[in-house]
Amino acid sequence: MWQPHGSTASSEQKLERLSELGLDHGINYASENFVQRARELTDGRGADVIIDSVGGQTLVDSIGALAYRGSLVSVGLAGRAGSNIEARDLWEKNNALHGVFLGGALRNEYPRVHSMIADLIGRVGNRELRAVIDRTFPLAEAAAAHAHIKSRQAFGRVVMTP
Repeated sequence: MWQPHGSTASSEQKLERLSELGLDHGINYASENFVQRARELTDGRGADVIIDSVGGQTLVDSIGALAYRGSLVSVGLAGRAGSNIEARDLWEKNNALHGVFLGGALRNEYPRVHSMIADLIGRVGNRELRAVIDRTFPLAEAAAAHAHIKSRQAFGRVVMTP
């Protein structure tokens, strides 16, 4: 069964670009309360799955946007802050919290992860998947690449070349 796809971004321009990639509903978290808007878009039900790459308060707030028996997946800490989650907030709606860390997966299940990464790279090479490249920097301009990423203006990957 088809499910609509939603995402958050910090600007209307980024949401427009996401729409070109198949986004159904965009929420500008800089101007809207993403929890409230997610509830509105789902007629009060909430999202079945939320993938959070920020951590901190964003991860905590995401619990409020989850549907009953929804799953919250934490894949990073772009906000560089830990999260103080009250377990009761998850239990009330029988929600699940999953942590995903590639480093741990590489350590504990290298053959599976290596094969998965090789498959994904092959699919990009065959043009089945598209990697969105925001900008390319020569390695000598690593500081500028870092500043660009930190500015939160990037849309897609920032690549450094030798």
